[in-house]
Amino acid sequence: MARKSLVEAVAEDLLERILEGEVGAHEALPPEAEIARESDVSRLTVREALKALQAQNIVYVRRGLGTYVNPPDAWTGLEAILKAASRGATSHQVALRLLEVRRMVETGSAELAAVHVTPEDLAAMETAVRDLERAHEAQDLDEVTRADMAFHDVVLRASGNPFVPVLLAQLSQLLYAERRATSAFPEVQRHAIEHHRLVLEAIGTRDPETARKAMEAHIDQTYADYEHYIGGGTAPGGPDPATGPFSHRTGDD
Repeated sequence: MARKSLVEAVAEDLLERILEGEVGAHEALPPEAEIARESDVSRLTVREALKALQAQNIVYVRRGLGTYVNPPDAWTGLEAILKAASRGATSHQVALRLLEVRRMVETGSAELAAVHVTPEDLAAMETAVRDLERAHEAQDLDEVTRADMAFHDVVLRASGNPFVPVLLAQLSQLLYAERRATSAFPEVQRHAIEHHRLVLEAIGTRDPETARKAMEAHIDQTYADYEHYIGGGTAPGGPDPATGPFSHRTGDD
């Protein structure tokens, strides 16, 4: 592994201080001279580190006043965003945002998969469903989570778009934590098995609309399960998968 440069080391240290809450949103970082002294580097190194953070919109400069911290929702650096999210990976807000991302990406992937799916893809989905069933019977939570993610990975690859798996791969650590948390409940595992079978059958019809609706129903059910078992939803059984906040169905759509 390549050794980190002094600039990278200082930038990471400053980011860590921000993530730890030592410097809050719209608060000023210490002066360059102070950072240089504390880090035992030159002011030029500090200046370059601050430029690196500024390029990711983590900090902004107020001329004549200093360098200030942006709120995390303004950051544009993926690694920094993931680090910030990981600090609260079990939080309600992070889980719901992950479900939002999954809905946007996975429903479209299922739709594309119905067009591009191969017999090998369908066989891999079937294998993942059977693995999930066996893991459920064995009460093996880690294997349940692995089989769950394996099924969705096949759908992403079956979309025929090489960019799609890459998009969610960046979130793999957070997605694993979210999946494992909800999958701890046997009823959620049963829902996953049922919906995975429905998604598999829908993609097998090679009808994009049918596949999209099946995946949409699965994500809606996942949201309802999260609200019921973890998020403390308002309804005793969680939101209705057909009418919950992740559903956009109207009429016969």
